[in-house]
Amino acid sequence: MRILVSNDDGYFAPGISALVGALEPVAQVIVVAPERNRSGASNSLTLDRPLILKQAANGYYYVNGTPTDCVHLAVTGLLDSLPDMIVSGINLGANMGDDTLYSGTVAAATEGFLLGIPSLAISLTSSEGGHFSTAGRVARELVERYLRDPIREPLLLNVNVPDRPYGELSGLEVTRLGKRHKAEPVVRMQSPRNETVYWVGAAGAAQDAGPGTDFHAVEAGAVSVTPLQIDLTHVSQLSVVRDWIR
Repeated sequence: MRILVSNDDGYFAPGISALVGALEPVAQVIVVAPERNRSGASNSLTLDRPLILKQAANGYYYVNGTPTDCVHLAVTGLLDSLPDMIVSGINLGANMGDDTLYSGTVAAATEGFLLGIPSLAISLTSSEGGHFSTAGRVARELVERYLRDPIREPLLLNVNVPDRPYGELSGLEVTRLGKRHKAEPVVRMQSPRNETVYWVGAAGAAQDAGPGTDFHAVEAGAVSVTPLQIDLTHVSQLSVVRDWIR
């Protein structure tokens, strides 16, 4: 089995090293990741300049682009055949609810999914990064499960792992995306050069976090596994809009 690994924290991030270490016993692993942190890059592609692919001393490839660039370049320009699976992560921080729309970690997996490859996005749900080994073990177990019993349809899973020792997890729970309150306002500051600068505000707190959501599962100590789809059509509103434009 051959697995393409990417992320949005950069090829030097501890999460990607932990993921590679967890997957190497069960697969041939190729890493193509951004040259720097590209958190929040979402599904963007770089179209205004060429991409440059380099290889680090540890064998990882890195690209001066987004997570989506990395997967697209690897699958369509670097590899001689399609990988069997794409695993993105391990992200430092949760990607739950609305986060999935902005996340470069999820975007890398989404690009794989759009290219017809089963894909997983793995995130550790804290900013401390205390237990990357737990998320790595969960990732490996999901890959092994897929090897034993593959799902015979396109697969895109968003996986959020509580930052705790593996033995303290309360299991795996298949969930839906919850929803956050709106984000905090931008923070206005003055730079040392007396320029007005703005930092994007923090993500909003969980709003829809009841049973069955990713937020609820992680809060209970379980690994949240959310199957995602790409169709953004608001199906229930089709008739409303048809009537409106008549």
